[in-house]
Amino acid sequence: MSSRTLNLTETLVDYIHGHSLREPEVLRALREETAPLAMARMQVSPEQGQLMALLVKLLGARRTLEVGVFTGYSSLAVAAGLPDDGRIVACDVSEAWTTIARRSWERAGVARKIDLRLAPALRTLDALGRDGADGTFDFAFIDADKEGYEAYYERCLQLVRRGGLIVLDNMLKGGDVADPSVQTSSVEAIRALNDYLHTDDRIDLSLIPLADGLTLARKR
Repeated sequence: MSSRTLNLTETLVDYIHGHSLREPEVLRALREETAPLAMARMQVSPEQGQLMALLVKLLGARRTLEVGVFTGYSSLAVAAGLPDDGRIVACDVSEAWTTIARRSWERAGVARKIDLRLAPALRTLDALGRDGADGTFDFAFIDADKEGYEAYYERCLQLVRRGGLIVLDNMLKGGDVADPSVQTSSVEAIRALNDYLHTDDRIDLSLIPLADGLTLARKR
């Protein structure tokens, strides 16, 4: 028993991967394709992708949102966890990164499940609301520009049904959220959002120290 979360050494991370991770070949190949890119750090960890696939299965999710696609690892992992009639509305602004994503979705046979919308995410989320989609999504994943997180969260909270789940990535910012000497705009934005979520009585909340910090917010 322990009253505190373990510090994860590289050896322990390798152990977790060896005893928990079940990464399909298409996901491993995408991770390896992304690794040499200058912005490879934007990709979610494989254990995080696996957790999200499990969460959508537990929710019985059929309609999901993604804000921030990059090269498509998270959307591919979630799509694999959805039933055949499941759909993801995926928001991004980069044609270059999502071209890689589209290739991987095709290889995995899940491209039909993913509706990629290349436009500023708030524009897409607002359009969904105007089209009557409020309360119709089961799950949302937010992993985009940190300064926009609060606005993305508010839109997703409207679009997700009661009992649905919003997952937010990078909520510890490499530990910088706990270091007051770090005052970059992205860290300040995440600090403010963590404070806000902690007192938001519209959700049930858990911030877990997985990868760079993952917040689970269940809509009440």
